[in-house]
Amino acid sequence: MGYTIEKLAPDNYYKCGNIWDMNKNPKRTKKWHDELISGNRITFVYVENDEYIGEGSLVLVSGDLGCTIENERIYLSRMVVKPEYRNRGIGGVLLDYLTEYAKSLGYKEMSLGVDIDSIGARWLYEKKGFTSIFRMGEDEGGKFVKLLKTL
Repeated sequence: MGYTIEKLAPDNYYKCGNIWDMNKNPKRTKKWHDELISGNRITFVYVENDEYIGEGSLVLVSGDLGCTIENERIYLSRMVVKPEYRNRGIGGVLLDYLTEYAKSLGYKEMSLGVDIDSIGARWLYEKKGFTSIFRMGEDEGGKFVKLLKTL
């Protein structure tokens, strides 16, 4: 079955609601939409048969300490695949695409955050080279680790 990876236009942002529950945290959903409109967030979607299956974003400037460094480090945000499509390699395909895109923009490093209890996601990130831990912490979502990869 064929797929495409498409850059998400702000007008299509709410179509991603079929991938993840946008109503769960409307304030965060709006923040990410506003970042997409401003150009600070670049989002790509994995599409099969005209259906959004996965999503991943790159954030140029983050307010999260150390996650971005202007023109040097970019932040990977919102890597998510619809639950019924997981474990098919889609996350890896999206991650590779986002990594190459970040390189094409001239970035030297990519950072990301992952929940400690997201074993599958952590395994994928480490497999793809995110092996340096630069911070651990806890927020409303639980314990997390911030990982770094040289591009």
